[in-house]
Amino acid sequence: MIDWEEVRGAEDIDELREAKLWLFQENIRLENVRRELVASQERFNREKAKERKELDELTRRAAQERKRLREENLFFEKKLAILQDGFRQLDEDRRTLERQRKALEERTSRAEREEYAANPQIEDSVRLLFRGANNPLALRKRYRDLVKIFHPDNMFGDEELAQSINREYLRRKNREE
Repeated sequence: MIDWEEVRGAEDIDELREAKLWLFQENIRLENVRRELVASQERFNREKAKERKELDELTRRAAQERKRLREENLFFEKKLAILQDGFRQLDEDRRTLERQRKALEERTSRAEREEYAANPQIEDSVRLLFRGANNPLALRKRYRDLVKIFHPDNMFGDEELAQSINREYLRRKNREE
């Protein structure tokens, strides 16, 4: 600190010059310190703005990610609901098919029992004649061959056996459809 009383009381010009030089140097030093402070404050403000931008960007990204996750979650829930509905529908269809199959088996079994009761020996032999004909083409070929052999107009033909062959063919044909 400068004692101004001492400066005013200085009698020598050299002392005044020294005080003036010291004041000039101190002024320059203070100006440099002020500039450094201003530069530091500007750097601090730039860094603060940069950090604020980065924070805003991170906040924006986090919000976008939360939104994306919500949308994905909703999409997943919709897909899950569709799958659950599909499985429910499949289960209903399976139950319906099972009921229809049982009803068809009951009708078929009743019709087969009635046919078998009419003439059991002929029906057993006719079933044996069609054994191995598992596809429509083989069934049709076997039927044609049997009709050629057992047609009533042939020498070894038998009308009752021909009718049984026709019934068995129709029964098997309808079962495959």
